[in-house]
Amino acid sequence: MKDDKIRRRVMEELEYDPSVRPADIGVSVENGIVTLSGHVATYAEKLAAEAAARRVRGVRGIAEEIEVRYPEEKKQADDEIAERALKIIAWYTTVPDDAIQVKVEKGMVTLTGDVQWQYQKIAAEDAVHRLSGVMAVVNNIKVTQPIETADVQGRIEGAFQRNAEIEAGNIQVRVEGKKVILNGRVHSWTERVAAERAAWSALGVEAVENHLTLG
Repeated sequence: MKDDKIRRRVMEELEYDPSVRPADIGVSVENGIVTLSGHVATYAEKLAAEAAARRVRGVRGIAEEIEVRYPEEKKQADDEIAERALKIIAWYTTVPDDAIQVKVEKGMVTLTGDVQWQYQKIAAEDAVHRLSGVMAVVNNIKVTQPIETADVQGRIEGAFQRNAEIEAGNIQVRVEGKKVILNGRVHSWTERVAAERAAWSALGVEAVENHLTLG
């Protein structure tokens, strides 16, 4: 698909998404790589814009250059953000109590701690990124559950076979320690993301290298 057509479709998807105000977002495309620029009012809106671009057929990658600009009257003190972040994480029953530590500096939230599952790590970040005053989130939470290489590979391959979005025969899975490496070809960015998400869902996985190419 030509770059100008991809750009038009990305802009249409941004217009269609009710959680995004596209007026201040710029879109450029080169060789299927979409660059998003400009500024938004919240970190959640920044993530929504990126998600909208990923949904567009033909997108091979995204360069994220959007800046979060909170109005002065809506800016929050770092200690207030940290307190609210800890409270909202505590409300998530999937995250163990006192497992996560929060540091905030100039609106930049850094999460640390240990959990057993990747979905718990993701849940903690998802809980925080919607808070007002957050400029960005760095997720340094570690997944500490021990894993068996053969068992993890079999579980991931089984997940691929069950997933309607994934053609399992085109993807090779390799496990090195707690890292999963994906190789092969997929038909769309959606399939690539679905495969990576399935790999992350395996118990004890700490890292996923996604080398899947579109074609």
